[in-house]
Parts: sequence; C-alpha cells; structure tokens
Amino acid sequence: MVAHLVLVLALLLQAQAAEALREPELCYVLDAILFIYGVVLTVLYCHLKVQVQRASKDRAGKEQKGDHIYTGLSMESHETYETLQPQNS
Repeated sequence: MVAHLVLVLALLLQAQAAEALREPELCYVLDAILFIYGVVLTVLYCHLKVQVQRASKDRAGKEQKGDHIYTGLSMESHETYETLQPQNS
C-alpha cells in the first residue's frame, strides 16, 4: 500500500504532470495525500492502543496466577543489614 502511494506521488511530481496541474488541482491532490496519511496514522495508533491494553491484561492475569508463589514470605522477620560488632584484639 505504501509502495503504491510512493509511486503515485512520484508520478504526480514529474515535470510535465506538475505543469498540467493548476493550483486548485494540486491542492486537492495534496489534501488527498494528507487525508490518507491521517487515516493510516489513526489506524496504527488504535492498533497500538489495543496491543497495550491486551498486554496489560495478560500481565495482570499472570501476576494474579503467580501470587501464590510468594505466600509465607515476609520481610518483617528478616533484617536486611546486620550490625557489625567491633572486635578488640
């Protein structure tokens, strides 16, 4: 699809074709190109949003399934750092 758009744009930018187009026609062509560009970007953005939502749902489901692994573990009884006692020699 992108290759077709590039081909059409290249054909429109030829010297003879550009001379044949007057200002209004050229504006219509550019408006059409911008419209197609906007539609493509909108579709890609919506596709990305759907993928992010699916990934967050999958991640939340995996976290709920994996919660039983950490049951019984607590940080209250375990000290992270031990105090060093100086030894007299």
